Amino acid sequence: MNARTTPSTDLAATRRRLWEALRARDEASATAAVLDAHDEGAPAEDLLLDVIGPVQARLGGEWAAGRIGVAQEHAATAIQDRVVAALAHRAPAPAAGPGDSPGPGGSPRRVTVACVDGEWHALPARLLAEVLRGRGFHVDYLGAHVPTPHLIAHLHQTGTDVVALSSSLPVRLPTAHAAVTAVQAVGLPVLVGGAAFGPDGRYARLLGADGWAPDARAAADLLAEGPRRAAEPRTDPVGGLSHLSDQEYTLVTRARPQLVRHVLKGLDDTVPAMASYDDRQRERTAEDIAHIVDFLAASLYADDAELFTGFVTWTAGILRARGVAGDALVAALDLLADAQRDFPRTRAHLAAGRAALVRVPRPSAPGPRS
Repeated sequence: MNARTTPSTDLAATRRRLWEALRARDEASATAAVLDAHDEGAPAEDLLLDVIGPVQARLGGEWAAGRIGVAQEHAATAIQDRVVAALAHRAPAPAAGPGDSPGPGGSPRRVTVACVDGEWHALPARLLAEVLRGRGFHVDYLGAHVPTPHLIAHLHQTGTDVVALSSSLPVRLPTAHAAVTAVQAVGLPVLVGGAAFGPDGRYARLLGADGWAPDARAAADLLAEGPRRAAEPRTDPVGGLSHLSDQEYTLVTRARPQLVRHVLKGLDDTVPAMASYDDRQRERTAEDIAHIVDFLAASLYADDAELFTGFVTWTAGILRARGVAGDALVAALDLLADAQRDFPRTRAHLAAGRAALVRVPRPSAPGPRS
């Protein structure tokens, strides 16, 4: 069978087989599912992006729906990472490609792929790294949570032509911005990708990245063309971030511990169910509040209330799947707004989040948090 004519149904069967193996935490069967498909003619790139990638997305969906726990998701992700490694070792050496000689546009020979500082979701970056290797690039894959100073030190020590940065969470946008700026300062272009940068790449443009790709295939295509620095330098030294001069992002970020305590105390007085929470439930509630503050700060950094409303409605769905009433979430936003009376942008983002929440259906059978 020609590798490029592998029926989609074959990949669907491989996805099912891989999923069942992950559910059973059976690494041998998971590896066999992917390697057997590769032996039967499925291209490694298709297995990476049309089997392993979608199955990973399904894991996230199952966690969000409350059907699997954090530990189960982590165990399955660890198996996925080892399956990727097994496939990488089994795949034949790539044919000559961009890594062997520059293309017409001066395509990059060596790519450094890394997650931004604080980003632990490394599988998307790993998939990109393996796709690029399969297409003939020389790849330095640095993995998860790469502090920017260490990234820059690596670039000084290697012959990298371009950097690909991955981030899944918008709360990492300020850190991603610092990384993009630092890499560009040493004269290298930066391609970014991942959910953190928005479904349309809006935050990539905001932060001044030289390129954005919605998925690994698009990233590999873009890198083959050779992304270049923008021809016209910015006249505004802060780019599209002039709104940060109001200091609201900085002040909210610095006040994070106090805001979490303020909201937690206020919830004790306004949400009767809190009285029955045990220590573990209170700790989880404090974590949720901290996440709310983090996403609020990120939305202020990007000056995009939709970033915040997307998070709070997603959180409401997570809580609903676990049988938790949304009243506490609305109350938390009200308490944050009360504490931010002098911050007009902050209050506007909180108001947008509250308005979005009232449209989220209530759980049919509210109960204590698990």
